[in-house]
Amino acid sequence: MFIGRNKELNILKETYDKPGFQMTVVYGRRRIGKSRLITEFIKGKRATYYVAAQSSLEDNVKKWSRQFVMDLSPELEGVEFNDLDGFFKFIGKNYKDEKIIIALDEIPYIAEADDSFLSKFQSAIDTILSNMNIYLIICGSSISFMEKEVLSEKSPIFGRRTNQIFLKPFDYLDSAKFVESYTYEEKAIVYGVTGGVAKYLTLFDDKISLDRNLINNFFNSSGYLYEEPHNLLTQEFRTVNTYNSVIEACSNGANKVNEIADRTHETTSTLSYIIKNLMTIGVISKVTAITDEKNKKKVSYEISDGMYRFWYRFIPQAKAAIETDRGEVYYNNYVKGKLHEFMGEIFEHMCRHYVLLNGLDGNLNCIVTNVGKWWGTGENKQPTDIDVVGIDNINNKAIIGECKFKNEEIDKSVFDALMERKVLLDRKYEVVQYMFFSLTGFSKWILENTDKGLVKLYTLENLYDYGSVEND
Repeated sequence: MFIGRNKELNILKETYDKPGFQMTVVYGRRRIGKSRLITEFIKGKRATYYVAAQSSLEDNVKKWSRQFVMDLSPELEGVEFNDLDGFFKFIGKNYKDEKIIIALDEIPYIAEADDSFLSKFQSAIDTILSNMNIYLIICGSSISFMEKEVLSEKSPIFGRRTNQIFLKPFDYLDSAKFVESYTYEEKAIVYGVTGGVAKYLTLFDDKISLDRNLINNFFNSSGYLYEEPHNLLTQEFRTVNTYNSVIEACSNGANKVNEIADRTHETTSTLSYIIKNLMTIGVISKVTAITDEKNKKKVSYEISDGMYRFWYRFIPQAKAAIETDRGEVYYNNYVKGKLHEFMGEIFEHMCRHYVLLNGLDGNLNCIVTNVGKWWGTGENKQPTDIDVVGIDNINNKAIIGECKFKNEEIDKSVFDALMERKVLLDRKYEVVQYMFFSLTGFSKWILENTDKGLVKLYTLENLYDYGSVEND
């Protein structure tokens, strides 16, 4: 069953419906669902789909032309081409009067095998395809390559595309559709450990328990996700050990460049390069304190990919147990009881997303144009933070909130703490609403003593019932 991606499917459909030559570039990290999106879109249409191989240009042209004939003209079985020019001339001569889709997946493999490919491709587009009723879809998993060699002004095919789709992970709402029979708490944890990546979500079977899914995928030596980070890093980078060390350092609490340098013994210039690459593929993200973005002292780096975050938190210490078929014992004794703690920051991300959606839809006390978190030093000179800060930059208003993914109710102490922290924001913002997000619920004091117009209380169910902004 194909889930979600309605926005992307609509983009492809609207582009396909335009007359003449059109071209869409689809790119995004590995396992994100690019190929699945394309194959879903071309169903029932005159289309050909080829996934490039990590081999020579000549070999790819042979396989591509063979696939093309098989998809569109099976009666010509056996026809194939050794050179790109001959292949495209064949297309121009035989398919000039019909609407067809040509989808080329993993274009970086061909382009990296032959430096002349993109220039030859440009020539074919300009002299042949641009005069036809063809919809060309090109796709790639190497984000850096797609941005530098395909989308940038320096690319030979720059200016030929109609549009582009940067495919991102599913949000927590769409991720829940993969495990519909799970409880809200279980859906949230599945989102947390997969990061909303399509392939990983398909590994979770809601007909069996969440614990069993986690054990099967992570804590089993044959589990798909047991060696996944290493496999992905190997496909992206040559010096895997260095990248692994940087991610490990972040996982263990080193979130500033100087702290990561101390842990990894790398120079700051080397680290800057590595961090930039990890940010490009979506493993690490740069985080600034909202309303204080220009403060360089408040720049940190965190693992933003949920699967990497979970793996580096629990798997390295579990390897001996997993390799001796004791992964389930390890999970039950050392991991299961820490899932709520692991979900803390992920729950905050979910709440920020919820605030942004509702704020933009006009359901809150101000229009939220930006959302993030704030951290710094409190009045007692101790480190403190505000989990959710939604900003209305036009009217200088703010919404602040606190999130607790715990088996305990939010009580008066949490309420009072947020009231104390509100003065820490930039004074130009007027706080117009307070929000509390709880896994378990709220104490009697909170329910009876808070102004329902000013203070909003949300459970996990509210987050999954998007659009509902009223208290239960």
